[in-house]
Amino acid sequence: MARQLSMDTQQQDFWKEVYLKELLVRFNWHQRYGAPVRARQEQLRQGRQTAQPPLKLPAIPAPAPEAQKPPEEEPAEAAGSVQEGEMKPVAPEVRQLLYQGISHDGEGRRRYLHRRTASPPEDKYHSPVTTNFVYGWQMGKVTNVYVSPTPKCRIESFFRKNGAFSLLDPRDVAL
Repeated sequence: MARQLSMDTQQQDFWKEVYLKELLVRFNWHQRYGAPVRARQEQLRQGRQTAQPPLKLPAIPAPAPEAQKPPEEEPAEAAGSVQEGEMKPVAPEVRQLLYQGISHDGEGRRRYLHRRTASPPEDKYHSPVTTNFVYGWQMGKVTNVYVSPTPKCRIESFFRKNGAFSLLDPRDVAL
């Protein structure tokens, strides 16, 4: 319903009275039924809480402490090696791209990042890091499927090519 812009005092009083009657009806309903409805809701809430026992997880035994080796027994080669993380090391020729030029000119960091994103995750990581990596991990090269540029059933036009009253071919006429 569209709002009337030109209301006189009689219409304004009518709408004021309707609004006050609606407020009184709501107030009377809450006085009469509000407390029983709230009590019933509270009973249902308490019933749901007592009906379902709380979930308890099984206790996990603490792992046995491992015996630590003294620092003298560690091999000397382990102290000088780099700890391997979840990513494979970057090839030296790709790493050199970082130091050649600036990103504003499309060189340096920008070229390095483009080269890194072009390689598949199998070449960058030892194992899948996220669940999205699992889909297609070590799938190999994806083959392209040929899709015809035009569908098989193609209608050039709704209308006849020769018009409605075109001359018929003499071979099409029945004898």
